[in-house]
This record gives sequence, C-alpha cells and structure tokens, in this order.
Amino acid sequence: METGVSLSAVLSRELTPSTALPPHWQHLKVLVVEDHSAYRALMGWFLHKLGLGHQLAVDGLDGLAALAEYPYDLVISDCQMPVMDGYSMSRAIRRRECANASARVPIIALTGNLVDDDPQRCREAGMDAWLLKPLTFDQLREVLALWLPGPPVAAPVYRLSARWPTRAGLIDTFGDAQVVSQMLASLLCEAQEDSAALFQARLASDVPSTVERLHRLVGSLAFLGVAELEGRGMSLIDQVHAQGIRQSTPALEAFERELRDYLTYLGSL
Repeated sequence: METGVSLSAVLSRELTPSTALPPHWQHLKVLVVEDHSAYRALMGWFLHKLGLGHQLAVDGLDGLAALAEYPYDLVISDCQMPVMDGYSMSRAIRRRECANASARVPIIALTGNLVDDDPQRCREAGMDAWLLKPLTFDQLREVLALWLPGPPVAAPVYRLSARWPTRAGLIDTFGDAQVVSQMLASLLCEAQEDSAALFQARLASDVPSTVERLHRLVGSLAFLGVAELEGRGMSLIDQVHAQGIRQSTPALEAFERELRDYLTYLGSL
C-alpha cells in the first residue's frame, strides 16, 4: 500500500484549479485503487492539487485492506486489475457495508474502455459513477464535486431552501416518518446516479442520453414538488433538442450545480 507519490518531471508542472476549491475538502480522504504506477502517480498529483488527502492501493485486495483500516470518503478504482479487480472489490465493499450497517462509500470506476467496462456492469458491481481514461484534471474535479460529502455544518442554509420540501411537510403529506425516510433514501440514490450519468452524457456530447437523464431527474423533482428546478429541467430538455450540447453547456452546468445543492439538502432531511 502506498501512502505517498513519487512524481516524474513530466508531472512536476504546476496545476492551478480554475475555481476555488471547497474548504472542507482538506478534511476528506480519497482511496485510489490502480495497478498502473504511472496512473497512480497522476491520480495522486491531481488529488494533491485538489487539497484532498489520499492513499494509493495497487489492487482490490490492497484496497480492501486500506478500507478496513480507515473510513475513506470516496473510492476511485480501476476496473481491470490483477489479483482482485475493481468489480470484485466493489462487491466486497458493499457486502461489508451491509454486514456492518455502515455508511455507503461512493465508488467511482476508472476505465479506458466503456465497451468491456460498460456502465451497467459498473452499477451491478455497486459502483456509483465512472471516469474515462485519459482523465483530465477538470473531469476529476467535477465528478468529485458530485460525489464527495458536503461540508459538516450544524444548520445548513440553502439558497432555495424555502421552496424545497421539509421533513415535517413530507411526513404530513405521506403520513409516516419511516416511509419518508425510505422514500428519500431511494429517491436520493436514483437522483445521484442520474446526476452522475447526466454529467457523463454532457461530456460525451450525447444528446439522447442527456435528454433521458434530464427526463428522469425532472420526474424526481416533480415527485417532491420542486417546481422551479423542475421547470428549468424541462426547459433544458427543449434547449438541448434545439441547440445541442455545446451551446447548452453553461445552462446544463448551472442546473447540475443547483441540483447538487438540492441533493445535499435532501440528504440532510
């Protein structure tokens, strides 16, 4: 198990994030499971520049051993590795979480080929999202922004919280606190998956997949009556159909940012 990174001259060039990084990231730690030494070094360098603590593991068994020693906030794993691949490791992590009733750690697949490592196979193994090699710094930062936990604050304040559902209001609507908890957990899981898939579809300039994920997210928003965000999603569907991904990117990115805030809020109910 590696705890540091030895970088070559190629990786010694300074990388400066184009936007301010969330301050709470300095308190988080990411586990990278990757058998290729050069890619381990690259990932370590990226995470260092993002202000994130990290540890590097060389295969799935090494990764499981690391997780047994420390509660990481997120795992990034290559799919194809000797000894134990990313799929087997992910399934083992999910079994361990169920057995211990522990929190679900986000697992991001890292792959160079979505033909062999298709999204459905990743999901079935318990992975939450995926990153394609060759990976850029900005792509990694965006996926981490979607899946890393939010800042630990006692009383979160959200820009649109007055128009978002409250737990008390949901219990009044659905009549049972346990039903609300189960419904929120299911909706949050599906919406996070759709949000990550929307990001991937946007990067790939895949109009049908972008529209499909927007439709699913609009359905989730409509279920809880988030009219303004729902309406923006519907408008985005029309815009993507009419103008394509490139011209719609600023509006899509703004929608994704606001959606992340909303999903974080749901997770706090």
